[in-house]
Amino acid sequence: MKKDIDFGLLLLRIVIAGLMLFHGIAKLNSLTGIENMLAEAGLPSVMAYGVYITELIAPILIIIGYRIRLASLVFFLGMIAALILAHSDHIFTISKTGGLEIELLLLYAFGGLVFFFTGSGSYAVSTSNKWD
Repeated sequence: MKKDIDFGLLLLRIVIAGLMLFHGIAKLNSLTGIENMLAEAGLPSVMAYGVYITELIAPILIIIGYRIRLASLVFFLGMIAALILAHSDHIFTISKTGGLEIELLLLYAFGGLVFFFTGSGSYAVSTSNKWD
């Protein structure tokens, strides 16, 4: 069977970033919970708008394959920020089903980080820039 790494990268881009889009779309109605969490951490509530960059803009760029290395780095850093701010109490917590409580967040974070190292593959809007 012939390997098709480019198609595999496209599929991974669609799954990782596509599923994250649902989280971003859900936050279009309100950022109040995130603003409150940031205020409790002593951070400016305006930082909540970074969620739109992490959960909407970066995933769209990852899916279409435009400046994917930059977008995936932003995506990864956003997931690490979410881990620290919202899920730090669960880092070593085992769920009822035996996995880590934060395994989905880790899957998003490191799934996105893969694209920083691999790029988008040839099925992408742009493939010639150093950030592609």
